[in-house]
Amino acid sequence: MSNSLMFAFVMFSVVMFFTPGPNNIMLLSSGLTYGFRRTLPHIAGITVGFAFMVGAVGVGLGAIFIAYPVLQTILKYAGVAYLIYLAAVIAMAEPPAADKEAKPGRGPMTFWGAAMFQWINAKGWVMVIGTITAYAAIAVFPWNIAIQVGLSLALGVVSCTVWALFGTALRPVLTSRLAIRAFNVFMAILLLASLYPVFMDA
Repeated sequence: MSNSLMFAFVMFSVVMFFTPGPNNIMLLSSGLTYGFRRTLPHIAGITVGFAFMVGAVGVGLGAIFIAYPVLQTILKYAGVAYLIYLAAVIAMAEPPAADKEAKPGRGPMTFWGAAMFQWINAKGWVMVIGTITAYAAIAVFPWNIAIQVGLSLALGVVSCTVWALFGTALRPVLTSRLAIRAFNVFMAILLLASLYPVFMDA
């Protein structure tokens, strides 16, 4: 195992996990809108879903996408459509009133929703491809995949928690309905802006 390669892999992972992207933007908005406790399933779904994707691609699922590149195109545009939908949901999100039940279909993302979203997350695919291809030599197979999955789980928990807590910390500051709506609209715009690399690659 090359220590320099391992260090480069860790730095790559830290940067990719902690920098803004669809997952982190949605967690920030969810923390503000619903609070940290209700965002926990979202955090768990991202963490487990992404680590599973790393493992699945690492043990050979990626070969399917190489053999059938049309699947990549389908996933890419399905991801674009879903992100546009999520941006609209975030833009219209309001904190649930304490004396009213949440409206059906509205609320923080579920565990399974967050886990499945990883498969159509453009930034997620950049991270997976970079992880599996550029850093395959950190150890012999299958230990390299085990290391990559383990680091993804650890960094996923930390980064997702930090972004959700950041949103939660804004709750005492952004107390009015108008302020929360304005913040969520801004988050929705950032989420749409994250699609820029997708269209540039088209």
